[in-house]
Amino acid sequence: MGTLSFSLLIAILTWIVWLQLDNAFFYLQQHWEVALTMVFGSLIAGATSEGGGAIAFPVFTKLLHIPPHEAKVFSLAIQSVGMVAASLVILYMRIKVAWQVIRWASVGGIIGIFVSLFILPTFPPAIVKMSFTAMITSFAITLFILNQKQIKWQNYLPVLKNQEKFILLSVGFLGGIMGGLVGNGIDIITFSAMVLLFRLSEKIATPTSVLLMAFNAVVGFILCISLGQFTPTVQAYWLAAIPVVVIGAPIGAIICSRLERHVISYFLISLIAVELVSSLLLINLTSSVMVASSITFIFFSGLYYWMYSRTPRYLV
Repeated sequence: MGTLSFSLLIAILTWIVWLQLDNAFFYLQQHWEVALTMVFGSLIAGATSEGGGAIAFPVFTKLLHIPPHEAKVFSLAIQSVGMVAASLVILYMRIKVAWQVIRWASVGGIIGIFVSLFILPTFPPAIVKMSFTAMITSFAITLFILNQKQIKWQNYLPVLKNQEKFILLSVGFLGGIMGGLVGNGIDIITFSAMVLLFRLSEKIATPTSVLLMAFNAVVGFILCISLGQFTPTVQAYWLAAIPVVVIGAPIGAIICSRLERHVISYFLISLIAVELVSSLLLINLTSSVMVASSITFIFFSGLYYWMYSRTPRYLV
């Protein structure tokens, strides 16, 4: 069976289940703007290290004026469908991924998203939105600088030592925290570690981040259900987007496997630039928002610089 046929099979099976729901097309008609958003979100989720939540969260909160806590739950819920579909295609195509990264970052991610959802307090919506923008903007700047230099990119990772395993656990934990706040994060932060710290090619780091986000999204979605956060409103958004993401995310994964690493890199930077501009135009930049986003930007910029400045032991 060819890759496209396998992707189509996943979509058909999902559609069959979706069509068993009462008024399935009513959800699609009632919330067409959600489905339209996820046409682009799912393609980007499968093709880059930015999960569908990186598109859904800013569009929902800035343009559709959906509360951040609902946008977060939706992001985790829809990625548990779309990213899982993309992951199945990645596994079927035998695309190379860094299993060591997935193993250790996933453990940290589970702990992080649990802490984020059950322990951390609720932050004001504007602070959450702008802090998310600050986090990914700091990564875009670092990635842009990195691409101006001649660097020997790796297509594999050696057997990791305890220090490197701890770093991945910590990175996964931080990504899980962000996932519990905005429905996205472990893919971007772990992608950063793979590219900046381990000098792993984006061709491998991207599908690895997709599998990571799929797992973290499923865990987060289950936790949100247990907390009663999967409300009828969020469920309606979710049901409207399901038939779209099971097509878009696998296609995105196929597209990614055929792109050069520098194309993936600059596409990511362009997406983040759009996110930054939209945030500056649409978010009320109060003093508390500016302070919180500045702290976030400085923290992640420092983290990414530390990753970049270290030379992997196998390149010494």
